[in-house]
Amino acid sequence: MMIHSSFRFSLSLVSLAVILATGQPAMAADAPSPAAAAGSGVAASPPAAPAPAAEASAIVVKVNDVAISQGALDQAMRALLAQARMPAPTDPAQRQQIEAMALDSLIAEELLYQAAKATPPADLAQQVEEKFNATKTRLGSPEAFEQALSQNGMTVEEFKTRLGRDLVIAAYIQREVDAKINVGPEQARQFYDQNPDKFKKPEMVHASHILIGADAKASAEEKQAAKQKAEELLGKIKGGADFAELAKAESTCPSAKKGGDLGTFGRGQMVKPFEEVAFSLQDGEVSEVVETQFGYHLIKSQGKTAAETIPFEQVQSRITTQLKNQEAKKQLAAKVEALKQAAKIEKAAPAS
Repeated sequence: MMIHSSFRFSLSLVSLAVILATGQPAMAADAPSPAAAAGSGVAASPPAAPAPAAEASAIVVKVNDVAISQGALDQAMRALLAQARMPAPTDPAQRQQIEAMALDSLIAEELLYQAAKATPPADLAQQVEEKFNATKTRLGSPEAFEQALSQNGMTVEEFKTRLGRDLVIAAYIQREVDAKINVGPEQARQFYDQNPDKFKKPEMVHASHILIGADAKASAEEKQAAKQKAEELLGKIKGGADFAELAKAESTCPSAKKGGDLGTFGRGQMVKPFEEVAFSLQDGEVSEVVETQFGYHLIKSQGKTAAETIPFEQVQSRITTQLKNQEAKKQLAAKVEALKQAAKIEKAAPAS
């Protein structure tokens, strides 16, 4: 279902379907995100305590006479903040911006639900139960599930209701947006040809090393001793000693436990002196002693992979999915905007 890759978090952001999916308050799940698609995706981490009951029940907007409360808006803000793992904003202007985005998300969700609810999935009740049970399983225990519900001020029935809303909206988006998007091979090929740099694989090297550490704080004597030890180890390697075994026994790098294996890397990922030598070695060749700010290295090449352009056939599917997702976001944003234009949206006047 394309919507899951298109829209990163549910706009029942407020939805415990999202919150409970990870077992943490106000954290996003993989459900569809009408709001994000409509240009409303924001984020950060839970604001402070919830508003008092009277304030939480205050109406902030009506969408075709359906009220959205301050409490729902606060919950949406917490979800948006959690999505970006940001702390609650202390700057009034930033808070106002996030609040506006959260409100726009809630309006978008309500409009989509109103458009979708007349044609829910035939097996909606079954889907809700499956999602509900999957959430409980992910949380590990009935106690953890109850705690998550309690932390978010929600009953089981309220949670199921919001799961149902998510699923109704998801089915609507799939039917009205995703199913109508067609990206053919010729469009994928055009994107590939027009963006050659996106499909180039740089030259890579697979290397191991032995590090005798001597950082910037080391004295001249300590550096000299480290260099001498590295040279002694090089002599042992030239005499037939096993590089990986020496790395395990002598290297001060965490890679020692893997015989010094650093895996495969490209240019720009290692410090310059190390990189230059690593890329200059032949397969199986061991370097002379190389000095960097970390100390003294012996580098062994495990082989290089030449730079290449990834063939179109290997990336066609990925390109097609990317183009579909881009078009889905654009089309859904347009649909939400059309729903807004036809809707009666009444925002409450700011409190004096």
